[in-house]
Amino acid sequence: MIGEMIRKPTVEEIKEIYNMPLLDLIFKAATVHREFQDTGEVQVCTLLSVKTGGCSEDCAYCPQAARYHTDITVQALMQTNDVLDYARKAKAAGSTRFCMGAAWREVRDNRDFDRVIEFVQEVNKLGMEVCCTLGMLTEQQAQRLADAGLYAYNHNLDTSKEYYGEIITTRTYEDRLQTLDNVRKAGVSVCCGGIIGLGETHEDRINMLYTLSNLPEHPESVPVNALVRVKGTPLENNDKVDIWDMVRMIATARILMPRTMVRLSAGRTEMSIAEQALCFMAGANSIFAGDKLLTTPNPSFDEDNAMFELLGLKARKAFK
Repeated sequence: MIGEMIRKPTVEEIKEIYNMPLLDLIFKAATVHREFQDTGEVQVCTLLSVKTGGCSEDCAYCPQAARYHTDITVQALMQTNDVLDYARKAKAAGSTRFCMGAAWREVRDNRDFDRVIEFVQEVNKLGMEVCCTLGMLTEQQAQRLADAGLYAYNHNLDTSKEYYGEIITTRTYEDRLQTLDNVRKAGVSVCCGGIIGLGETHEDRINMLYTLSNLPEHPESVPVNALVRVKGTPLENNDKVDIWDMVRMIATARILMPRTMVRLSAGRTEMSIAEQALCFMAGANSIFAGDKLLTTPNPSFDEDNAMFELLGLKARKAFK
């Protein structure tokens, strides 16, 4: 099987795939996609910022870091009823996965975490896949979330191990990998990807894909984000990510991890429908819908429904 040949690929093998002539790469990825996935369906996910801003980390791309002067308004942890209202609206609009993000460096065992556990329990009752992204987690905290019904946990690598220190200094790459390990041990599915456009090289992108595809198990979900340049962050003047770079990343991820959901994530507002269609052809089978992606703009549900109709796509069911 074409997609299973590279279970634990070397950096050289990944480089060879990544650097293929673009049309050949898209064709190969589309072939793998058809073999392992239903190409007519795309999972629609919604991401809600349940606690916004005031984060102690220094991630250079993030408007929620307390040390940067952005137009983000710091908001305390939301109330359960408000989160549930948002989740119900997302479900009614076609979302089958609901992700809750909190701008924390790590989870602390306190009343806020108790409330997040309640969010997970209540959203779970709606029949949606529940995902959280809350920063670093201990094994015990991951188990508490699992017991509450958490389906997935997102914790991105962001970039390669080699370039990581240029983007974040307040925690290490090993910290990230440890959290992923803790999530796995709790039996929760792993959502882990990265961002392109941070100033990294093609080699950094290849090295990040190497790390992802050489984890003990492939992540069930790999978001590929294009940097959203936010005024007030250190990366506000970076170049816009080229669509062909996005397509190349998605196609390579699809070939390396054939059974994984590859998520076309941040940066879609700057892509035309034709550009997004190329990403779907290259193996993306999930998007985030709703007018905000944590704190950055995102296409509306109506725009996405119109795109799905045009491209003949349908929303994937939860827990498939």
